[in-house]
Amino acid sequence: MGGTSRDEFFNWQSSSQLLWTTSSSAPRRILVTGASGFVGGRVADALEWAGHDVVRIGRRKLDRRDYISCDLAENWKIERLGGCDVVIHAAARASPWGPRQSFLRDNVQATQNLLEFCAATGFPRIVHISSSSVYYRAEDQFHISESTPLPEKFVNTYAETKRASEEIIEQYSGAWTILRPRAVFGPGDTVLLPRILEAARRGKLPFLYRHGTPVVGDLIYIDNLVDQIAQAAVCERISGTVNVSNGEPIVVMDLILGVLNRMQIPPPSRRIAVNRAMFAATLLELVYKLGGFRSEPPITRFGVHVFAYSKTFDVTRMLQLFGSPKISLQEGIDRTVRELSATQSARG
Repeated sequence: MGGTSRDEFFNWQSSSQLLWTTSSSAPRRILVTGASGFVGGRVADALEWAGHDVVRIGRRKLDRRDYISCDLAENWKIERLGGCDVVIHAAARASPWGPRQSFLRDNVQATQNLLEFCAATGFPRIVHISSSSVYYRAEDQFHISESTPLPEKFVNTYAETKRASEEIIEQYSGAWTILRPRAVFGPGDTVLLPRILEAARRGKLPFLYRHGTPVVGDLIYIDNLVDQIAQAAVCERISGTVNVSNGEPIVVMDLILGVLNRMQIPPPSRRIAVNRAMFAATLLELVYKLGGFRSEPPITRFGVHVFAYSKTFDVTRMLQLFGSPKISLQEGIDRTVRELSATQSARG
């Protein structure tokens, strides 16, 4: 669909969902991995609403005719799927903690298997959902661009294996796009804000502080990310690696305290310096690793990292390729709080 403009293809609706119309393009057969997850599921829904033939893959069991439960890291049978025009690779092990072998299996081997499938079925276009964590260093980082050098040592195994998956994609002979989103949030998320809110409800969330300027960070609202993924799937002019965020950096603790206030959850009463929290997280991770614990420590270095160091992104390339995000950060927060409040009320 080379040459099709943003306005021709995307019909924005100011409702709670994004809708696409295929008024000037033929529907495509699109394979979405990680379709049982937050991002993959929302992308699959949006593309299906747009009239595309969507095939969903995920590890969990779902009762859908268009869904295939399989493990991409295993020797899965490609003949079950047939050919497709586009592959959106949203499947990954996304966690700050876990066995190294599990990350290598789910983020690297699974990506390698997927590319072998693509090579055997006509080299469809690939949109790979990576992570902005591939850039992270233990320091403030402002205006991170696609040309910012990557660290020699990654912040954790997740970031390391996401970069390894990118290197596999970069060797692909077909068309590809890599998106590096920063802190995806929105209705339906079970990780970012919900985990923070649950910790606050249980009185387990401290107020992490550092001396000097406050920590700021970028986020991206789920509908904006879905919009960008869908565009990358059908617009041939979109290629290469792109940082994606809302482009509206916010003071991290201001965001959290504001959401807690709106949810009528008491703010943290304990104040802990980030350097002390980082020391405790390092010690806990060592204990859990040596002790062979399978569960995640109550605090991880990556978790503290979010409160310890500012991370903002240069989204010039994103704006050139996709245009401005349609949902502002504040509107995204408002929608998310409404959904969380409704869920909280339903639980009584």
